[in-house]
Amino acid sequence: MTRPGPGTDGGEADGITRVGVVGCGTMGAGFAETCARAGLDVLVAVPGEDSVTRGRARLLRSLDHGVGKGKLTGAERDAALSRVGFTTALSDLSDRQLILEAVPEREEAKREVFGLLGKVVEDPAAILASTTSSIPIVNLARTTDRAAHVVGVHFFNPVTVLPLVELTGSLLTAEPVLDRTEAFVSGVLGKRVIRSKDRAGFVVNALLVPYLLAAVRMVESGFASAEDIDDGMKLGCAHPMGPLALADHVGLDTLAAVGEAMYEEFREPLYAPPPLLSRMVAGGLLGRKTGQGFYHHG
Repeated sequence: MTRPGPGTDGGEADGITRVGVVGCGTMGAGFAETCARAGLDVLVAVPGEDSVTRGRARLLRSLDHGVGKGKLTGAERDAALSRVGFTTALSDLSDRQLILEAVPEREEAKREVFGLLGKVVEDPAAILASTTSSIPIVNLARTTDRAAHVVGVHFFNPVTVLPLVELTGSLLTAEPVLDRTEAFVSGVLGKRVIRSKDRAGFVVNALLVPYLLAAVRMVESGFASAEDIDDGMKLGCAHPMGPLALADHVGLDTLAAVGEAMYEEFREPLYAPPPLLSRMVAGGLLGRKTGQGFYHHG
């Protein structure tokens, strides 16, 4: 395990200075970087040494990009990097005051993580958060004996840039825990928080996912090409990105998983992933993350 150096220049909310992250993919790395740049002590848990190497490289690329864009100095990059440690043992997160689960969007995997975290975290006031974009928080909370301290904290990609966070509590979440989490996310990380009831898809995806899936169905039926659909929404509706380019950006596997979770809860046909999307996911055509989706990403 590599431990981070001390954070000495960051803020805190109600004493939260030690943050844990489970997973170092796009969302986990983005959260780790955001916390490190805020001066916090960050420890990232990943499955193995290969994941440590990939996670550290992902973090460094993002920080270097920030330096190149003039968003931070070289010294600030080095200071942020020094605050992030890595471990392959989930038990090393035992002293964390807030832990964000950021593993892939599969309920079984997330439930397993929360079940383990409930056993290893020592602080009875520690907040256990998930950045799930679709899974009901109560389903995760029930795997622990800390259900009152489990919340949904849904960041948006890229985490370091987009200001929005959806905060969700289940029927079992204590209101003071929600207030403390909001104070941390808004006061320390500088994000704009909106609150959502605990329903699959929350606020943003409940509106966004049917729109993206409708665009996929248009392509599937031969009604219009991906390029024409995207141009229509960009040039006709002033959207900054067309729905199919956005689907590639989000990840077609993530889009399918969110749609499936929403369909499972509501049984509304507009939430069901179209066969084309399912076949693309099965074929590994996931969008930007694999270099090919509705568009080629070289």
